[in-house]
Amino acid sequence: MKLFDEEEKKQIIRAFYIPVFLLYLIWVIKLIEVLGGISFSNLGIYPRKVEGMIGILLSPILHADFNHLVNNSVPLVVLTAAIIYFYRPIALKVLVLIWLITGVCVWLGGRPAYHLGASSVIYGEAAFLFFSGALSRNIPQLAISLLTIFLYGGMIWGIFPINMKISWESHLFGALTGMALAFIYAEKLPKPAEKIWDDEPDDDPYWEVTEEDNKPTSAEKHE
Repeated sequence: MKLFDEEEKKQIIRAFYIPVFLLYLIWVIKLIEVLGGISFSNLGIYPRKVEGMIGILLSPILHADFNHLVNNSVPLVVLTAAIIYFYRPIALKVLVLIWLITGVCVWLGGRPAYHLGASSVIYGEAAFLFFSGALSRNIPQLAISLLTIFLYGGMIWGIFPINMKISWESHLFGALTGMALAFIYAEKLPKPAEKIWDDEPDDDPYWEVTEEDNKPTSAEKHE
């Protein structure tokens, strides 16, 4: 038995186009920095400074070092592809809004330092997948919701100011944005399949009337 038909396989492959291209872009930028001996960190978000607003657009594709980039690579591809595949009609809107709203919130409420990295988007995607699955009550989406928690549940600690070397503000605002979007788009989420119950058949064997039952009794014959 085939798990996916040909059309479904094509949809799965297409879901990876955008995240793979995005990852390619991020890696190219980091290689340019390393090979050119330059740094684009000053293009990250710097809260409440006009020049720091450019980071709202650019910060998710900039990373401090290769370790930072490697840690973000797999979650970014997996979670982005999951949103595109399971929430295709609203996926692009959700991804763009997570990117922009999180960036604006960090610019407004972050610490005075450069904030960069795709983890802001990753936290938003993880939160959106979890809450969307819970709200839709659709089996595939709910399964993805539980899988997200299983794989990335440990990310929850990243929203607290435990390690001041990381932008916990980006994580927090990303998660809040993803959660908010799940509720905003709740009406457009896939709905659970309706169960259709067959009416009780008229020929239920326990209530079947036979010709023998229709014969008059001896008492009825003499009336």
